[in-house]
Formats: sequence, structure tokens, C-alpha cells
Amino acid sequence: MSTNLGVPLCDIQAQYRALETELQDAVSRVLKSGQVIMGPEVAGLEEETARYCGAGYGIGCSSGSDALLLALTALGVGPDDEVILPTFTFFATVGAVCRLGARPVFADIDPATFNIDPHQVENKITERTRAIIVVHLFGQCAEMDPLWDVAVRHNLPIVEDAAQAIGAEYHGKRTGTLGAIGCFSFYPSKNLGGFGDAGMVVTSDPAWAALLSCLRSHGMEPRYHHKLMGWNARLDALQAALLRVKLPHLERWTEERQAAARRYDTLIEEQHLTQFLERPPVRPKRRHVFNQYVVRVARGQRDDLVRHLKADKIGCEIYYPIPLHLQECLAHLNYRAGDFPAAEEAARSVLALPMFPEITVQQQRRVVESCAAFVRKQARMAA
Repeated sequence: MSTNLGVPLCDIQAQYRALETELQDAVSRVLKSGQVIMGPEVAGLEEETARYCGAGYGIGCSSGSDALLLALTALGVGPDDEVILPTFTFFATVGAVCRLGARPVFADIDPATFNIDPHQVENKITERTRAIIVVHLFGQCAEMDPLWDVAVRHNLPIVEDAAQAIGAEYHGKRTGTLGAIGCFSFYPSKNLGGFGDAGMVVTSDPAWAALLSCLRSHGMEPRYHHKLMGWNARLDALQAALLRVKLPHLERWTEERQAAARRYDTLIEEQHLTQFLERPPVRPKRRHVFNQYVVRVARGQRDDLVRHLKADKIGCEIYYPIPLHLQECLAHLNYRAGDFPAAEEAARSVLALPMFPEITVQQQRRVVESCAAFVRKQARMAA
């Protein structure tokens, strides 16, 4: 492979090329049916996704962001309520809380896994707490046992933000079944990615399933009878049909991501970079599905490494450069720098390297060799 060729952060076209005929057939099937909103394609994806997760019901929706908003609305979260969540995650997690008029109450993270530190949750519970959002960041499940204990003691529901973790497992149980309601995103770069925005909520509670289904369609049940103040969060049939083509391949793609992660681990060790790039650990009895392969960059050189990699035509991304408690639009919550040191340190050091099922050994070697070249260059400059 030519060293002049770049390495993308995520190659979403590879799956399209492999499945082009089936995907085109799915589009044609929907267009010929004339049923492009809801209908049998959405119902089929809901059933298949719920079965994959081990949940009783799936409720397709327009995005992972709407999945979170639907879940919190179904649980009755509203103005003056509080919801506990990690400060180190994508903005959609906190956005859903704030849009309902509730107050986000942040917790710090486990520095190793980047997931919420379960031991910080209980002392943040007040009489206004209505839910706990657990984010399975980058594809590895949070530490659920202590969170379950806290949730039971305080009679609080757990909402799973599993946007990056479909198929991940904790002690043999899959995401979507580790809380009251699980929320998934089918954004194109996710492990199961669509060709636009799409999402799914899963639950095993029939009452919540019915409520979620009603809320996503303007709170309408039956037609033109609006018992609830819902909104339009429906999943369109085209996205559902395309996702149904891809879902049967998800297990294989997950195994390929895991194999790629192991190759990165080995290549980093072979290049003697373990003191510079801290590799992501996989906790016992967990299935990490590696939506991202996220390292920590040592010696405060993350941003310099990013510039080097981009100049070398290697995709990389910082997930996430600013924790939620320090975001400008949340300044009214009166959090300050230093309130959550583990999250703030992660924001200064994390870096996602290219990760997708089809990534080749040659591409990964090029990524790690470029990192090694950066380290050698820094050593020469310091000499």
C-alpha cells in the first residue's frame, strides 16, 4: 500500500460497497410500496433490534438524540427534576435533560474506561432526582452492579445511553437490557449505521413501550386523538429498510472491530509506544464493541500529535475536548474547572484513532508508525 494514501477515521463507504445490491433493492422495495413513514419496514427493524438486544420491545425513532428525549419523557422527567449523568460524553445526553426543563447533575468518570464513576452517584441523589443516565462510552459498558444497587435503594430508573454500544455486554447481558430503557443511535458512523439520522429505544416494559410509541407520533392514539404532548420523532421506512440489510452483519463487524483493537494493542507495543499511548482496557466480563479506539496521549502532546497525524493524512478525532460541565451554554449551572478532574484530564489527553470493521493491517501499521515517527521527532527536538 502506498504511504501517500491516507487513512480515514471511519470509512462508511466500505459497507455500502459490500452490500450495494441489497441496499439498492431495499430502497426500491420501499419506494415501490409507497409506504415511506412507519409501516412494515419500521416494525420489522423494531422487532429484529429488540431480539438482538434481548429486549421485549423496540420503538424506532428519528435519531439517538430523540431516543433519549423519548425515554426521559416517558419516565415523567420535567421541570425542576434532576437527572444524574456523566460529564464526559456527547452533548445529546445532557441536551435531552435540559430540553425537558430538568437540571443535569454531573458525575465524574472512571479514568480507565471513561464511563461514569458509580461510586459518585449516590451522594448526588436528592428528593428531586428522577433518573440516572448511564453512558456506555466508546463501546464498553459502564460498571452496572453498583449502579443497580443505588437505583434499587432509591427507586430510580436507569436510562442507558448506548448510542456507541449496540451489542456490548455486561456479564452476558446486552446493552438495552441493563436499565429501564435503552437508547441507540444509528448515525452513519455508529457500529450499526444508517444513511442519515435514525435511532431506537428498547425496553421490556409493555406500558413504557406503548407510551414511547405514542410520544414519537405527536402523542396520538388513536389517530387525531392527542392524549399526550408528543412530537414527531418517527423513523422513516427508508432508513429502517437499509438498517435491516445491515443488522445481520453486525456481529461479524463487531468481531472485526475487536480484532482491529487487538492489532492496535500489539502494534503500539511493537513500536515501544506504551508509555506514550495508553491503550483502552477491556474490563472483565464485558464485551467491548469498539465504536472508537481511544488512547490517552502522554506528556501533554495530544494536540501536537493531532496536527502531525492530520498532516500525514491520517484521520483522528478528539472525543471530547470540553466536558459538559464546562460548556458555554451550561454556564448557568455554576460548575467550575476542577470540579470533575478525571473528566477534565480525559478531555486534555484522549484521541480516537481510525476504527472501522474493514480497516486493514497495513492501514493500522501506517497509523501507529506515524505516531512513532512523531515521538522520534519530538525526541530529536528535545536533544
